[in-house]
Amino acid sequence: MGPLSFIVTLPLAPVRGVISLAELIQRQVEEELHDPASARRALEELDDARERGEISAEEEEQAQQAILDRMTGTAQPATPEKE
Repeated sequence: MGPLSFIVTLPLAPVRGVISLAELIQRQVEEELHDPASARRALEELDDARERGEISAEEEEQAQQAILDRMTGTAQPATPEKE
């Protein structure tokens, strides 16, 4: 990279930094979503909430399916309810 191109592209350095940071955050989020330990903790929390009576069996089942779908990457986008 020559001195002229360095000077011309220098104002874009903050933009490249923000893009790199966004890519890093995206990778971290994807790793967390697909981490088996994270899914196991979430499933255990659901089980505990069910035992305490905070959620019904149906709600627990739906939440379990959502966790498993998220982990396997088969989650469906949420659709707005019709009135």
